[in-house]
Amino acid sequence: MFAVIKTGGKQYRVAAEDVLKVDKVKGELGEIVEFGEVLVVGGDSVTLGAPTVAGALVAAEVLEQARGPKIIAFKKRRRKNSRRKRGFRQEFTLLRITEILTDGNKPSKTPPPRPKRERPPAPEAEAAADAADTAETGAGATATRRKAAAKKASKPKGKAPAAKGKKAAPKGKKKK
Repeated sequence: MFAVIKTGGKQYRVAAEDVLKVDKVKGELGEIVEFGEVLVVGGDSVTLGAPTVAGALVAAEVLEQARGPKIIAFKKRRRKNSRRKRGFRQEFTLLRITEILTDGNKPSKTPPPRPKRERPPAPEAEAAADAADTAETGAGATATRRKAAAKKASKPKGKAPAAKGKKAAPKGKKKK
């Protein structure tokens, strides 16, 4: 199920569990805010509002109240010794849509518990390859140490190369 809501002069298409950034709305962290201006409710059948859908409501949990990046407004009038520099940061609210309700239902006062995501276990092939690398270069060797050891082993032993950047003196007559 999805809905189109209007807030802050903009329209947003939302579904349950969507996270979106809207212009600042009143609400504390973790609080449930309601959007009553629902323009469209969709799913199996689409309901269009004229201008809004009667009895429809979208509930969202406030995740964060923050400010966006700084925007610099710089104005200069050439040859007039006139400059003006202003910085501005737009305030926004980060929301997670919890419910899309119809028929005049009221949202729950507390946000639903978030299911914990478990990390999938590493594939066995990668684990075996890592164990083989550790056994080759020694236990606990880091990737950079392994690379340095491989580089050192590949260099030929013998006379050191000449220093770079120094030019040999030109052969010929010397000035007195």
